[in-house]
Amino acid sequence: MKRVFLTLSMIMAMGIAAWAQSPVEVEITDNEDSVQLEMISPAQPVQESAREVKEREKRLREFNDDVAYAKASNSIRRGYFVFVADYIQVGHAGYRHYDINPNSNFILVQDDDGIIQFAFNTGNPGLNGLGGWTGKGKVRNKHVKFKDDGEVFVQYRLVGRNVDTSVHITLSPSSNQAVARVGDMTFYGKILPYRDSDHR
Repeated sequence: MKRVFLTLSMIMAMGIAAWAQSPVEVEITDNEDSVQLEMISPAQPVQESAREVKEREKRLREFNDDVAYAKASNSIRRGYFVFVADYIQVGHAGYRHYDINPNSNFILVQDDDGIIQFAFNTGNPGLNGLGGWTGKGKVRNKHVKFKDDGEVFVQYRLVGRNVDTSVHITLSPSSNQAVARVGDMTFYGKILPYRDSDHR
């Protein structure tokens, strides 16, 4: 079974206590709880018109979006997921950091355990040695709401030795795209199923 090791690191720019953390290494296993989605590419029918090709590709995108949404929403329902950031905005209208590594900018929930981590690759080693900050703690007061239109809202508080902050996540309908607010920072990315072997 293929195994991928993901190094997790993060920094939080808000008024909370901060102690140095070591980078976290977790193991992702390709099983039913942790699946990498792949685009389905069926053989192209013969003598398709340009319009038929466009319609087929649109249906294919919609199908894959629905599969991604089903996996993301189910992982939220079960309480084992990772929010992988594509970019992060600091402040309500602040600077957006696009040149980030998704493997080191994430929000992880494993039942009652959680991690928040980010690194902006500024050259400064940061508190965790990876240019950022890592906050580990317990997930408290978690509330999940599934709306009729498909949106999913997750709210909880992450409390630990070096973190005490609220997390608000919104999963968009018909995709795994999501937005997360942590203090004065906004994460934009996607939600994937994730189950750490240490929490099984």
